Amino acid sequence: MDAITRIERALNAALDRAGGPGAPPRLAAAMRHAVFPRGARIRPRLCLAVAAACGDDHPAVTDAAAAAIELLHCASLVHDDLPCFDDADTRRGRPSVHRAFSQALAVLAGDALIVAAFETLTVGTSRAPRRLPALARTIARAVGMPAGIAAGQAWESEPSVDLAAYQRAKTGALFAAATVAGAAAAGVQPEPWRTLGERLGEAYQVADDIGDVLAGEAEMGKPIGRDSALGRPNAALQYGVPGAMRHLEALAAAAADSIPPCPGAAELRNLTLSEARRLLPKDMSLAAA
Repeated sequence: MDAITRIERALNAALDRAGGPGAPPRLAAAMRHAVFPRGARIRPRLCLAVAAACGDDHPAVTDAAAAAIELLHCASLVHDDLPCFDDADTRRGRPSVHRAFSQALAVLAGDALIVAAFETLTVGTSRAPRRLPALARTIARAVGMPAGIAAGQAWESEPSVDLAAYQRAKTGALFAAATVAGAAAAGVQPEPWRTLGERLGEAYQVADDIGDVLAGEAEMGKPIGRDSALGRPNAALQYGVPGAMRHLEALAAAAADSIPPCPGAAELRNLTLSEARRLLPKDMSLAAA
């Protein structure tokens, strides 16, 4: 079974549980609106790719970890789009959750997706319970404090912030969780995989910053120019587009070089470099740097 099929099946199962008998229908619909139709699913695909490179001896555990990471990512997008943060009208090319369902249901949908993520972990590790503690702690730290998504969002409310620290928390933390969780799900030592995720996460944020400056709204699937309008940290604004692209290229190379020895190292290295190139707006390439 291919990675996307595994991920979509696990996500559907999680939302079927959340929207079961007795669930408020509009909240269940808001949760599905946040998760489907799918985006690139970069983080769960990364989780599955690392697990595959390490042997993937318990696919159900890997699927649960990947789905939990994507549910948490989707929850963060729901909250990020709210008027108190980015005030974004669209996400993935259609109305954001608060525009489609109301601000109240958007807050609740984001909260419920967070809870569903951890329920998914407990269900998926039922046949390998010893892997649950490491997975739960890894993923929880990636979304909380002191250096997870919540911290990254909070840095936007501080008077000053180091760009790299901001990117590590807001974006890199969940990428690092994806690589560490992929290794933990496969039963191998997880910490050596953290650098890969951190570098890829920072590369993703730099590419997103470039897109916010140069790409069209239709391509990005969300409002553009928000970093400049809101005074947010942005690598392309800070370094210039050529400098940001050189930084992205260096991060992609560092990510590929950080892959620990494993049976699937060569394939994973090629995937890492190709994914980094795919992140850029369609009319650009790393060669332009």
